[in-house]
Amino acid sequence: MTEPLLQVAGLTKRFGGVVAADAIALDIAAGECHAVIGPNGAGKTTLVGLLAGEIAPQRGSIRFDGRDVTALAVHNRSQLGVARSFQITSLFAEFTALDNVALAVQAHAGHSFRFWTSARAEAALREPALQALETVGLAARADARVDKLSHGEQRQLEIAVALATKPRLVLLDEPMAGLGADESARMVALLRRLKGAITMLLIEHDMATVFALADRITVLVYGRVIASGNPTAVRADAAVREAYLGEQDARHG
Repeated sequence: MTEPLLQVAGLTKRFGGVVAADAIALDIAAGECHAVIGPNGAGKTTLVGLLAGEIAPQRGSIRFDGRDVTALAVHNRSQLGVARSFQITSLFAEFTALDNVALAVQAHAGHSFRFWTSARAEAALREPALQALETVGLAARADARVDKLSHGEQRQLEIAVALATKPRLVLLDEPMAGLGADESARMVALLRRLKGAITMLLIEHDMATVFALADRITVLVYGRVIASGNPTAVRADAAVREAYLGEQDARHG
């Protein structure tokens, strides 16, 4: 049996008296879109921080492609093929879309930040950056400043920034946050195009998006996994409906 691309065992993180990650176990297969859902305060963003290397766990292990990466820094995990997008945009507003993606290419390659006006002209930076923009549907907006892009375009650009590092696993933290109906539809279409080619861990509140995209779903409540399985099984799980989906049904019913 093929080893999962990502294996998490006993992952635990406390902030004072708050248990944000309570012995989390999680396996993600190569090419899978795995969604993590749960109510506010469930520990979803903490989990992404732990997987990206931004937060150190007190206990547990993280293995990526068979290698123990629990103690590796963010940059080292990026070099191995782990990328993430953020719940709150982390782009350089005064730079163009192309600049932002080319910066990610440059940083991933381990280059120092040289005088940017000359660095951005380098084909080794521009070509993969343009390719990433093409993938997310923003090639025509390459020369637009980030602060002139719509919110939906900025979220697409964040995906391009992640893709520019040629990741094997992308950690997507609330990619639908703040999007309108049309923008949400475009984002779902983009993620659907990426499915299979790139392994994705998707943190998302929008249940329509989760059930449209996820191969498997893990449900967190107070930092603890209460269910994990295919969408049909998770939707039918009584504990999940009581803890989370019932709340969603009531809100949207």
